[in-house]
Amino acid sequence: MLSFITWLLPTSYFLPGWLTLDINPLESLLQGLVGACGISVLCSLLRVHLFLEESWSEKNGEDTSTQKTFGHPIRTKSGLTGLLQFLFVTGILCVVGSRVASLVVLEFCLRAVSGLVTAGPESGKFLQQLLVQSQFSLGCALTCSLHFLHEGAAQRWLCLLLAAALSWFLARQATNLLHHVIALYKLHSSQGYCGICISLLTSGSSLLPMLCRTIIITFSVAVLAAVSTINQHFLSATEALRFWTPLTICYTLLVVYMQEEQHRLPSSQAVLNAVVVRLGGLMVLMLTVGRWADVFHILICFLGEASCLLPTKDLLDAASSQDEEDYTEYRRRERQQKPRAFKKEHQR
Repeated sequence: MLSFITWLLPTSYFLPGWLTLDINPLESLLQGLVGACGISVLCSLLRVHLFLEESWSEKNGEDTSTQKTFGHPIRTKSGLTGLLQFLFVTGILCVVGSRVASLVVLEFCLRAVSGLVTAGPESGKFLQQLLVQSQFSLGCALTCSLHFLHEGAAQRWLCLLLAAALSWFLARQATNLLHHVIALYKLHSSQGYCGICISLLTSGSSLLPMLCRTIIITFSVAVLAAVSTINQHFLSATEALRFWTPLTICYTLLVVYMQEEQHRLPSSQAVLNAVVVRLGGLMVLMLTVGRWADVFHILICFLGEASCLLPTKDLLDAASSQDEEDYTEYRRRERQQKPRAFKKEHQR
């Protein structure tokens, strides 16, 4: 039955070679579904974290960054819009090949490490902004890891089916948690009769660190899978060196350029410009040492990044506004400490 279904799907007899999928279409669909579910879980938990921060700030009598930026609280996407975006991201992740997905993973890891090193006093909220930007890269990391871990498995489609079912369950649970928190958290936390809301009230501050640790583990596995996947396409060490040398130089220059741009432009505009520059650099690289299929997949990645970032501009703006507030507070405390240090030195 499975072979009959896959026989009906498009193959190289109907499509040119650069339009065909790397693996079985059913397996590619399941991998894309896992990646889209991972993105959904990430967005839901980030919105829960922002809503908790907003509630805690209101309880302490402070203005929330989300209200300052938008004038309305965190809200979820409508059912039809969210479903269409989910299906679109799933289709994009299905089409993107394992080689280009590996390049996207490596580029994001290099950008994340360099950004954390140069963030300075903004490193706390920079993590939150980085998590929002990692959506499509996270989807590529999951598909790349699944491609590597299940390569050569006898019942690969069955393993991917189990992974997709578990991912769907986790995505639904995260979405239900978000709806529950937005609708009932303030009431339940004040009354104290809901276990979920009481747990978030007592240990909700650990949600973001837990999310960061999970993302680090996911990308650590994906980096190993990405390096292995890319090296499979080379016949010798000389050919691999010819590929990795311009790739490393290109990434380094792009990272330096993007770090400078983020200080001059608004957050959302800087992120969108960075996406164009990064993927444009990868396209130039693939035109030099890659294949036409890689160039086509990078063009698909433009749509994938846009479909993930545009619906979550509110999260980007909320994270950037918190960055500005934290940095302003840091500079204010630094200016207050300098006169005190001068007085102490003068008294001595």
